[in-house]
Amino acid sequence: MSVTVDFGSNRASEVEIAEHLSLCDADFVPPLNGRVEIGDYAKKIASNATRFEAWSGNKLVGLVAAYCNDNEKRIAFITSVSVLKEWMGKGFAASLMKQCIEYAKASRMRQITLEVASDNAPAIKLYEMNGFVAGNTNGAFVSMDLYLKSGEEHE
Repeated sequence: MSVTVDFGSNRASEVEIAEHLSLCDADFVPPLNGRVEIGDYAKKIASNATRFEAWSGNKLVGLVAAYCNDNEKRIAFITSVSVLKEWMGKGFAASLMKQCIEYAKASRMRQITLEVASDNAPAIKLYEMNGFVAGNTNGAFVSMDLYLKSGEEHE
């Protein structure tokens, strides 16, 4: 029996995002609820982020949320990458990341940045496979950047 997964964007409600993040909480390094109030964070994501989503039926199984609204500096920021534990290892995070990168390019962003725990090897590997390079380390976190190709020189 195969399970169908549908990809889309900006479909999840604030409640569905909060539920998904709560289910993924323990898999964040460090756990998400130690850094943010999940309900408030879900509201911010629902209101301000572009969301790339993987759905199985009515269940949100994967989510990449990015802010692609800095039209002055043209730097997008990925705020969250999450896949439910039972769906990990199936390539959903990589597919959602690729969708996010293509969207940022189409939105004329020149760079995508994110922060990841420096000891989160699986996430760092995912980002490196998508072309991100490590930058500054800030405590337990490292920033990673992807410079998007355009006709302009990078700063």
